[in-house]
Amino acid sequence: MRTFPLFAAALASLLAGCGDPHDRPEPGEHLPGGATTVQRADKDAFSMPAANLSPTRRMDFFVGNAFFRGSWHTARDDQRKGGRVGLGPLFNTDACQSCHIKDGRGFPPGEASSTPALSSLVRLSIPPSAEQAALIERLGVVPEPTYGAQLQDEAIDGHAPEGRVQLHYEPYAIKLADGQTVTLRKPSFTIVQLGYGPMHPQTQMSLRVAPPMIGLGLLEAINDSDLEQNAALQSEARGPVRGQLNKVWDDLHQQTRIGRFGWKAGQPTLDQQNAHAFAGDMGLTSSLLPTDDCTERQSACREATQGGSPEVSDKIRDQVLFYTRTLGVPARRDAESPQVLKGKSVFHTAGCAACHRPSYVTGEHALPELSRQQIFPYTDLLLHDMGEGLADHRGEFLANGRQWRTPPLWGLGLTATVSGHTQLMHDGRARGVLEAILWHDGEARKSRDAVIAMDRGRREALLAFLNSL
Repeated sequence: MRTFPLFAAALASLLAGCGDPHDRPEPGEHLPGGATTVQRADKDAFSMPAANLSPTRRMDFFVGNAFFRGSWHTARDDQRKGGRVGLGPLFNTDACQSCHIKDGRGFPPGEASSTPALSSLVRLSIPPSAEQAALIERLGVVPEPTYGAQLQDEAIDGHAPEGRVQLHYEPYAIKLADGQTVTLRKPSFTIVQLGYGPMHPQTQMSLRVAPPMIGLGLLEAINDSDLEQNAALQSEARGPVRGQLNKVWDDLHQQTRIGRFGWKAGQPTLDQQNAHAFAGDMGLTSSLLPTDDCTERQSACREATQGGSPEVSDKIRDQVLFYTRTLGVPARRDAESPQVLKGKSVFHTAGCAACHRPSYVTGEHALPELSRQQIFPYTDLLLHDMGEGLADHRGEFLANGRQWRTPPLWGLGLTATVSGHTQLMHDGRARGVLEAILWHDGEARKSRDAVIAMDRGRREALLAFLNSL
């Protein structure tokens, strides 16, 4: 394993709670995506090509964008445009961008509504038996026998949707040290209108909103050794923060690799993430996942007409992969503001950087535009126990039911501008940055308690810093 003495010393110091104040700008931090950074702060800020793409590569980007945005049609539909045929029979959406609206953050279903979830979904599984170890190694979970690993709440004509999500919230208040009261909302949900009979009595369910799409290629370009280093340093520090790598199955190379994409780091590459989204979200086959996402108990689904073999050609898959790899990260705003710099110092003093590692230099990537870039994503891409309040009690490969991957923070302050809301966390329960912080527990409890104990000025500076990212 390669070592990085300067970073190791700095992170060890932070984990020990004695890091120096970060009260001045760092070289390059106003360009969080390095040379790929885009200079936009409007509603299209998450939808722009990496700034260092050549004109020819920008054309490739917009070809991929057309397939990401365009609707797919059923195999019986006459509108066979651009090869986008084969939707369903069961699905969640007919276009990638329907979930990742403006390439931004999704939102949970409306409370007490039984309409389709639009830009969120529910993962399903059952507890594994001792005989199902091989299934866990390949799939990460044991799918629910009737409904599979993902609830699909839409269907083409002649087929029944699998069910609908009915969501409820229970409010409760947290009083901060300066007297301010913040009301959090704890979600619970049920699946109604089941289309194929009852679920397994031990079904584990996890509501997930669509994450932002920016900078994914840069995250893919981070060296495995850096992620291993993150885990090693946290373990050596012997503090409450003890991040863990997820080890997941690579469908293409038929081997176990480090996971880095998804809310529990359940996918190793963007190509595989995209292929699983095509299959689970839209019911589309690819050469990576060549069979329909239908269980053995869904006979009509298994017998439905195909839209091709596969329905997503390798060419289309490659074009979407290029698009998802090269969506640029917006530049920071107000990075040199005294209020923001004060908040940056508070962020480090509170220990937030122990999980939200600020920066990396990317390694060699298949796309040279992503290689050797200094980036500021603010994540360690590790799994952390976030406490019982956030637990979904559903494992995924090595992740347990209390663990979540540290999400990148870049672009956080543009969520409202791009997505029209500020519903954060894996299920959208938090209605802003402060609520998201207050949901932190488990390994992050010490940092959360530090925020609760802050005076209003330090807390507002912290929020100003986070919203500048």
